[in-house]
Amino acid sequence: MPPAQPVKYNTAMSNDRNTTEREKDPMGRAIADFHKNRKAGKLRVLSSMFYEDEIPVPTLFRTFDEMPLQEKRAIELCRGRILDVGAGSGCHSLELTKRGHEVVAIDISELSVEVMKERGIDARNINFFDETFCEKFDTILMAMNGIGIVGKIENMEQFFNATRRLLAPGGQVLLDSTDIKYIFTDDDGSMLIDLAAGYYGEVDFRMKYKNITGKPFDWLYIDYETLAMYAEQYNFICEKCIDGEHFDYLARLTPKQVVK
Repeated sequence: MPPAQPVKYNTAMSNDRNTTEREKDPMGRAIADFHKNRKAGKLRVLSSMFYEDEIPVPTLFRTFDEMPLQEKRAIELCRGRILDVGAGSGCHSLELTKRGHEVVAIDISELSVEVMKERGIDARNINFFDETFCEKFDTILMAMNGIGIVGKIENMEQFFNATRRLLAPGGQVLLDSTDIKYIFTDDDGSMLIDLAAGYYGEVDFRMKYKNITGKPFDWLYIDYETLAMYAEQYNFICEKCIDGEHFDYLARLTPKQVVK
C-alpha cells in the first residue's frame, strides 16, 4: 500500500447520484463547524489503496492568494455565467463574484450549501449529473480535481453528456486533475500498476469527521492524455492550460462546432 500522497480532494467528494444526508456528511459538517467557530476537528480520508490522509479544513476556506497556481489561472480564465461544481465552502464562487461574474454554486452536501448561502452565494443542493438540471452556463468550473465525481473511467460518457446539457453555445469547462501514476513508480523507475485491474486513477475513498463516517465512494484522477482521448471521442477539444507543481494540470474542454 503506497503512503499518503499529496493528491487533491474536491469538496464534492462523492459520485453518489443523490444529495448527501446531513447525518452522514463528514465534509459538510466540518465545513459548517469551521464556518461557525473558525475551527474544526480532523477531517480524515480513508482508502483501501493508501494510508490514512487528512484534509486541513481551513484550506477549504482559502483566499485567492492562498490558492495553487492552476486554481488562480482557472479563475482568471472564467467568463460569462459560471457554474461552480462541488463548491464546498464557496471559496472559488466568492472570488468570482468579487470579479463581477454571475455564479451558481452546486454541491451534493446540504450543509455546505447552507454555509455558502450564509456567505452570500447563490448555492443549490444539486448533483451535477441530475438530468432535470438544465440551465445554461458559459463556464463550468470543476476545481480541486472536480472531475473526480465521475468516479470510474467508464462514466466518462455520462460526464460529457452532462457537460453538453449545461454548456451555453461557445461555453467551456475548466478542470484540474492529477496524474497519480507517480504513486505506483518504484525507486528504480519501474511501474507497479496492474493493467488488468482497470484504470490506475480510480480510487475508493471514505471520509470521517468526529463521530460521522461517510459512505464509501469512487473517485477519479485522470491523466491529461486519457482526458484528451475521451474528449476527442465525444467531440470535444481538450487543451492543457498549465501544469501544476505536483503532477497536476489545468485543462479546458470546449465542444467542437458541428458542421451541418
